[in-house]
Amino acid sequence: MIVADIEASGLDYNKHSILSIGAVDFENPERQFYGECRIWDGASIMTDALKVNGFSKENCLDPRKQTLEELMNNFLRWIEESEDKTLAGQNPSFDRDFLNNSFARAKIGWHFSYRTLDLNSMAYMDMIKRGLPIQHKNDRADLSLDTILKYVGLPEEPKPHHGLTGAKMEAEAFSRILYGKNLLPEFAEYPIIHS
Repeated sequence: MIVADIEASGLDYNKHSILSIGAVDFENPERQFYGECRIWDGASIMTDALKVNGFSKENCLDPRKQTLEELMNNFLRWIEESEDKTLAGQNPSFDRDFLNNSFARAKIGWHFSYRTLDLNSMAYMDMIKRGLPIQHKNDRADLSLDTILKYVGLPEEPKPHHGLTGAKMEAEAFSRILYGKNLLPEFAEYPIIHS
């Protein structure tokens, strides 16, 4: 599976642009991808989104950065080397929709499948299996990425968000929940909880 995390200039893939893509090939975790691009011509920028991902308006418009089309072609070349192209992450439907819209915008005839693997659901089910309480907000499960990372023994994700850091931390959490073992060397120092 491909654990991916994108950063974008906003929340609507029809109006906003991908700014960066971070990804880890779960079966071959040494295979990682990171790329940034400038926004596509006419894309909107939400100030609140930039507060989360740390990009500036100047970063978003930087003509020295590759175009969205170049980024998507580079990402596809990386994807093609993965055996299992199932998309996974903390909020993979958000990432999938942005990625698929960007492949189409770049006139690339490839897309991620509608079905994705969701870290939130896996953590929720693991907590239920272990009989552990699940945080709720407004009568709904409220498992943020930081809550899940803490659950598996990892520190909170550094702020601002970074696509590759997010993808690595999510891949590590998947491994700890699925297999009860460490995946990436940079997280080996953190003891595994709930294995």
